[in-house]
Amino acid sequence: MIRTPDSHRRRQLFDALVEEFAAGGVGGRSLRDVAEAVGTSHRMLLHHFGSREDLLVAIIEEVERRQKGLLSELPTSPAEGFAAMWADVRRPELRQLERLFFECYSRATQGEKPFTRMVPNAVNGWLAEVAAAAGDEYDPAMARLGLAVVRGLLLDLVATDDEAGVDAAASAFTDLLRR
Repeated sequence: MIRTPDSHRRRQLFDALVEEFAAGGVGGRSLRDVAEAVGTSHRMLLHHFGSREDLLVAIIEEVERRQKGLLSELPTSPAEGFAAMWADVRRPELRQLERLFFECYSRATQGEKPFTRMVPNAVNGWLAEVAAAAGDEYDPAMARLGLAVVRGLLLDLVATDDEAGVDAAASAFTDLLRR
């Protein structure tokens, strides 16, 4: 007999997993290693999340959801909104989750399942959230450009750890938006 996952316990595990991946990254860690780190078994993770890949996609979607939640708090001016968004997403404690995002996104662009299900929301979901937050100030082309710049700078940052160089580029883009 298969037990139905307990939604409260699943949420507790999920929150612990988000924190664990943020702190220790994914790398080559097995599901057993991750389960041990959050005080459960790999069987319980499989019971609640299906597979390692499904778990990784769920983690990415949760981190994206949390970051999208900040959009409504950002200034509506494109320059100030971009600067505030950059200040949030460039935080060192998010670096491992950003690496995970790019790993999963790359796998999705190659057509690897289950990662392909994250692609539509990774762009269109963000653009919809920006549109809702910006209201009358929404410019679809600038929103897409801003998302591309943030993602490009984040990729640069996770690849090089050159905070000063990437922050200078973000500052230059903010200055361009102010003009």
